[in-house]
Amino acid sequence: MLKAGPSHGERSYLGRLSLGLVILGIALSGWALFNIIGSSSAGSVGSTAQPLRPIKVSSEIPTESVSASDVVGPQQPDYPENPTVGETLGMLSIPVLGQTFLVVEGTGDEELEQGVGHMLDTAMPGEPDNCVISGHRDTVFSDLGKLEVGDQLILQTAAGTFAYEIGRIRIVDKNDVTVVVHADHAVLSVSTCYPFNYVGSAPDRYVLVANLVKSW
Repeated sequence: MLKAGPSHGERSYLGRLSLGLVILGIALSGWALFNIIGSSSAGSVGSTAQPLRPIKVSSEIPTESVSASDVVGPQQPDYPENPTVGETLGMLSIPVLGQTFLVVEGTGDEELEQGVGHMLDTAMPGEPDNCVISGHRDTVFSDLGKLEVGDQLILQTAAGTFAYEIGRIRIVDKNDVTVVVHADHAVLSVSTCYPFNYVGSAPDRYVLVANLVKSW
């Protein structure tokens, strides 16, 4: 005796159920593949921007002030080659604050995002003229106002290490060109926007003027 097959309604229901199971299987497979790819690339994908903080002080970079009575070394340091805009020039150490920052060539927005910028067309560190460096008041130079006359700033470069002692602190208008005037001896001028807590484009500049006291 022949058994009756499924009715039209039952066949329609089974067809929909089979289609649903196929779609669910495809979705689960896709989800699993997505997670495998995501986990394999997690180590290389992400924001490359890092918060600007004092980097770890190298054992080769002075963490204490040097004796100002020591004889200053050669006044014409020999740089292998001048860095191009954006390239690393050296490291700036501020012993009294326990901070060390990267110094790059140039003072554009991209350069100052990396750390401290060396102003183009001013003397290189250690040279007998005015070396001008700048930094943002809300990142690298947020504590610049804590420094006093007599504190030291130490620049390490490919041509040597140069210790400067702050001899003067100035507050000038942002358009004051005396910050970049030539000098007859090795000077380091450190500039940042001022007031430190000003909201918006600050009208003034806070400038430390430091004299070379030792190089090695």
